[in-house]
Amino acid sequence: MFHSYVFPISYAFMMFPIAALIFTLPFLIVQYRRHGYIHKLRALILYLLLLYLMNAYFLVLLPLPSSRHNVAPSGSIFQLNPLQFIQDIVDGSSIIPDQISTYWSILREPAFLQVIFNIAMTVPFGMFLGYYFRTRWGVCILLSFFLSLSFEITQVTGIYGFFDHPYRLFDVDDLITNTLGGIFGFRIAIWINGLLPRIEQLDTNIDRSAKRVSYTRRGIAFLIDSMVWIIGFGVLYGFDIRSAFWIATGIYFMLIPSLTGGRTLGKWIVRIRVTNSCNRASFWALLIRYGLLYWVMLGVHVLLINSAVTGHLSSIWNMIVHLLVLLVDLAFFIHLVIKIFKKDDQLIYEKLSRTSHVISWPEKRRLSDASNSSPIED
Repeated sequence: MFHSYVFPISYAFMMFPIAALIFTLPFLIVQYRRHGYIHKLRALILYLLLLYLMNAYFLVLLPLPSSRHNVAPSGSIFQLNPLQFIQDIVDGSSIIPDQISTYWSILREPAFLQVIFNIAMTVPFGMFLGYYFRTRWGVCILLSFFLSLSFEITQVTGIYGFFDHPYRLFDVDDLITNTLGGIFGFRIAIWINGLLPRIEQLDTNIDRSAKRVSYTRRGIAFLIDSMVWIIGFGVLYGFDIRSAFWIATGIYFMLIPSLTGGRTLGKWIVRIRVTNSCNRASFWALLIRYGLLYWVMLGVHVLLINSAVTGHLSSIWNMIVHLLVLLVDLAFFIHLVIKIFKKDDQLIYEKLSRTSHVISWPEKRRLSDASNSSPIED
């Protein structure tokens, strides 16, 4: 029996790295947007929640039928009698009422173990709700019930029509025991709250505006900005504008940030902005910064793929130019790697333009955090 549980759990752990990779980008965006930085404990709890949900769903869904065209169930696919598991335990047990020693045999009964498993499966869910999300009793009961309901519906619909027929029973007792497990977990979370850091106080006395802007954060902003820039470039290129690259880059990375306090859409989403010694990067500072990065370093590559520019060069000079550009790219890559490992925020084009990234945390949020940093009486 326990092998049927180990099999899905092992698959969940094998698939977790892939799910974590997919989960990471939205997780980072939400954390930067909502909290202003990444707290290690908060990150650990949320990744554990992801791992738990994967294990829970794998346990109720695996093993799958060998074919999408599975055989239809021979009997009813619904068990709608509440507490039917009690009768199942009694029927399957070898208890003799006047012999107390036979009562221990119930612990080996599959029906009893199934009930214990169903309760235990949602205990962690209740603990997450009680400790991290700080829900109320009623909300915990509802969410635990709906989690269990999602299990049952997924099974009875053959994973929402993927399989021709249901391959598991819709059991109302599973709803009861899963919900009970969530309640137990919620109660356990209340007991252990005093042993763990309080979630609502993780950000106490944290000055987000003074924190270092990591390259991970900058990379997410760049990824978002790249997608927006590509759309703008595509529109200009569609109108057959020859200088589409230079115009799109100038408008999005230089003009717009000069009007928005050093923010692009990507920077706004992860709450960072470009600034200089005057606390607001001017258009000229942004022109130097992004002109060096995009118009010079990236623009050279744009020119190299333009036959109108390189077509008149001999093969020797063409090779020399490409080699020089490759050496510059390699030098910048090495420079970037060194800065990342040294945790140095400023790259060469930032030093030349005297600009840098800072965290853009709203003043009203900053004042709210300060007011919440006072000691809380239990």
